[in-house]
Amino acid sequence: MPRCDVCFRQCEIAEGLTGFCGARKCENGTVIPANYGRITAAALDPMEKKPLKMFMPGSRIFSIGSYGCNLRCLFCQNSDISWSDEAFGLAKVTPYHSPEEVVERAAELKQMGNVGIAFTYNEPLIGYEFVRDTAKLSHETGLANVLVTNGTASEKVLNEISPYIDAMNIDLKAFTDSFYKKIAGGDLDMVKHFIEGAVRTAHVELTTLIIPNENDSEDEMRALSAWVASLQDKYKKTIPLHVTRFFPRFHMTDRDATPVGTVKRLAEVARERLDTVFTGNI
Repeated sequence: MPRCDVCFRQCEIAEGLTGFCGARKCENGTVIPANYGRITAAALDPMEKKPLKMFMPGSRIFSIGSYGCNLRCLFCQNSDISWSDEAFGLAKVTPYHSPEEVVERAAELKQMGNVGIAFTYNEPLIGYEFVRDTAKLSHETGLANVLVTNGTASEKVLNEISPYIDAMNIDLKAFTDSFYKKIAGGDLDMVKHFIEGAVRTAHVELTTLIIPNENDSEDEMRALSAWVASLQDKYKKTIPLHVTRFFPRFHMTDRDATPVGTVKRLAEVARERLDTVFTGNI
């Protein structure tokens, strides 16, 4: 049975079926991205909304997303367009848009301040082929490319896209294996490996959402920021960290929003090792 090699799940996918992410399908004995060119969301966003604070600040970027995700975060902010029944239903009737069409639209939006294309909203890397093909064309027209991702992808995927991606915001959801397994259904080691590889080739900013009683300890933030600092020292690059506030969403409505004071305190802890730390959602 064909095996998908995008992430740690290594799904074996029978003919005509899809893997865990809901977007990679076995067709004629080959695993393909069924969501290739199926854009379910598009907007011209401020760059800071990605969030990217230190990449082309003050600019706007054409942001597109499809459907599917290889994680199942209990606090998901975009479940309705990533992997809900509605998202998969919408995908069946979503018109196809080629990389050429997307780049043409991005170029048209230059007159409104657009500087490029951001692959975002769902998890872009489960359809990395579309990201790769579109970003390559985008670069050829002088546009910038941004990726907003959970970083749960193999080195092969990173190598396919890295020549064409200028900046990434990567979720570093926590710094414990238990959080990734219990809350996100993910793999911390794969994310760390992806982040380090991304830092070598692109401008990278990280986002950590602080959830009460899950990843809000000072010890964990010290471990996380020390690791980020080690990457900065190794690659001689600044890696901004966004420490953001959680609001009850999806399957995590059993707790209050993170106290603003907690977010500010943990940002100060991170600043013990990092010079560039931002707070968000406060």
